[in-house]
Amino acid sequence: MRQLKTFPKIVALMLLSSLAVAQEARPDEQSRIFQDNGRWSRQITGSMAAAKNLRVKVDSGVVKVVGGPQQAISYVINNRSYASSEEKARREFEAYKISAYVRGDTAWVVAEWEGSRPRRSSSEFVINVPRNIDLVKVETDGGDLTATGIGGRVEGETGGGGIHLDDIAGAVNVETGGGSIEVGTVGGELTLHTGGGGIKVSSAKGKINAETGGGSVVVVSGMQGAVLETGGGSIEVQRCTGPLKVTTGGGSIELGKIAGPAEIETGGGSIRLNSATGAVRAETGGGSITLNGVPTAKAETGAGGIVAKFVSGNNRTDSVLETSAGDITVYLAPNLGITIRASIDLANGHRIRSDFSEIRVTTEGGEWGPGTATAEGSLNGGGPTLKVRTTTGDITFLASR
Repeated sequence: MRQLKTFPKIVALMLLSSLAVAQEARPDEQSRIFQDNGRWSRQITGSMAAAKNLRVKVDSGVVKVVGGPQQAISYVINNRSYASSEEKARREFEAYKISAYVRGDTAWVVAEWEGSRPRRSSSEFVINVPRNIDLVKVETDGGDLTATGIGGRVEGETGGGGIHLDDIAGAVNVETGGGSIEVGTVGGELTLHTGGGGIKVSSAKGKINAETGGGSVVVVSGMQGAVLETGGGSIEVQRCTGPLKVTTGGGSIELGKIAGPAEIETGGGSIRLNSATGAVRAETGGGSITLNGVPTAKAETGAGGIVAKFVSGNNRTDSVLETSAGDITVYLAPNLGITIRASIDLANGHRIRSDFSEIRVTTEGGEWGPGTATAEGSLNGGGPTLKVRTTTGDITFLASR
């Protein structure tokens, strides 16, 4: 009787074990080998049931993930060999083990070499997924990575290839060892890193964090602020809403319309800003600085000239413009309440000019040396202080038209 009672339990355990194995669903798959323009090719096509997540992990190869209206996941994998015979090509293909399956809520595409990789070979993985997928995560040791039409998040890493992303609704976090990164439209926060390639972002609704070891950085539109850094390339931002921080080891910086504060730093390039609604801090080791339409600014250059146009704005504070060797030109809005303090340390041949009678200019010394020049005054009842200083150069105060 005890054996009869345990029999249903054994059957139940066997059923549960079968269900556990069934959770890893194998796809419908076909494979063929053919010759194409002197190369041997293996093409694998297949499909899997839809899953919440897609994970792609391959030793080498280009990976493209495309979201669309389909309900299942389909893929086309092309491996190419330059072997001298079909037999050798087949051995190479067999050494690159590729598997695709669904386990739990995640679909997997995995490819790894058994032994050493042939010198001349290439692979491409094209995977079509439902647009409403939650997460796409791709890892490849050495190929380009592309993802488009994804409703969820995208994470990716490549050892050295380029990265192209567009029409991504969620957040993005990608990294390449040295290739370029190009981003179209993204709805979430962006985190981008490349060891040396350029970065371009067309439109990001979330905050942008972008870093490159030496390439240029271009942002067309950012809606939640940005932190941009390059080891030596140029930086260009056309429009940005929210706080902006840009740093380059030596390239030029070109900023357009910034709706917020801005921190700008370059080791030696020029800085140009079209407008900002918040406080601006700009610093360069030796280039010129041009700030148009700023309420408050602290700008310093080791050897270039400075041009600053001040406008009315909220939360105005004290400003400072300083250069070791260069001219400083200041434009002031007619209704601006401001207090001026200006000086030239070595004024021999240089002077302070002003459109405003309220600014009093004083010159001292000069008979046996270069002398100094200073200016003080308050416009429209005074306000936050603007300190202007150059070691050797002219200072000019002009009324904005």
